[in-house]
This record gives sequence, structure tokens and C-alpha cells, in this order.
Amino acid sequence: MTQQLDAQDRQLLELMQTDAALSVADLAEKVGMSKSACWRRIQKFEENGTIRQRVTLLDPARLGLGLTVFVTIRTNQHNAAWAEKFKSVVQSVEGVLEVYRLGGQIDYLLKAVVPDMPGYDRLYQKLIEADLFDVTASFVMEEIKLTTVLPL
Repeated sequence: MTQQLDAQDRQLLELMQTDAALSVADLAEKVGMSKSACWRRIQKFEENGTIRQRVTLLDPARLGLGLTVFVTIRTNQHNAAWAEKFKSVVQSVEGVLEVYRLGGQIDYLLKAVVPDMPGYDRLYQKLIEADLFDVTASFVMEEIKLTTVLPL
């Protein structure tokens, strides 16, 4: 369900997207409302799911995860049992950050981070437990844009 946002809602959410560590007092001052009104809006956004969670973003390279991989998968098994097994496998594979089911020629797109090529091979060996038909990997050479900020 789409939520109607007024100008203060947009400003509040934009500030929170760029710096989740801002205090309610700081947010209220920047948006021009009382602390209690600001806190109520934040609580409303959390309760209705507009704010899914608050996180800290880490730098993968500084943690020894210097290789980002996009994996495309095609399957020849379009049934519920296979889909459940696939979901179970990708949920359990450490390093898989995102998984999308797609329309078109590619069935699934995965984003993963690994330390290096042997790390990708270990990830690949775990993925193929899901009985995949066609797996292709593309390795990120340069990150040109990366943001978690949604346009409001």
C-alpha cells in the first residue's frame, strides 16, 4: 500500500536514509517540529512498514570481502518444490546479499560478496546444491554508484 507523504514526512525520511544515527531531537529541529511529534511520525513509519529496519552499512573491502559478484541463474524446473529448495539454499549461503526472481530469459539474479575467486568458487559449490540449469557470474570491476537512498 502506497503511503501519502507530506513535505515534512519526505524531509524526515530523507534525513533518516542518509544518517540513521541522527537523534530524534536533531531530526525534529531539521524538519521543524517538536521532538514528540517527530517521534510519533517515526513510530508510525516503523509500525506501518515504511521504515523496515535501521542498519549500519559496512565497507565490504575493509572486511576482506573485496569481490562483488552478480550471478544470473536459469532453471528448467518451474515447480513449487524446486523453488522452495532454491530459496532454502540461497538463504543459507553466506555472502549472498540479494536474490531476485525475474521475468524474461533469466530466472534469478543474485548479488554476493566474497573475499576472492576461491571464495566465489566456494559460494558457487553451495549454490549448485539447488540443482541449477545455467549459472553465469559477472564480477564487479568498478563500483560507479551505490546508494540505499530511495527517491522521495
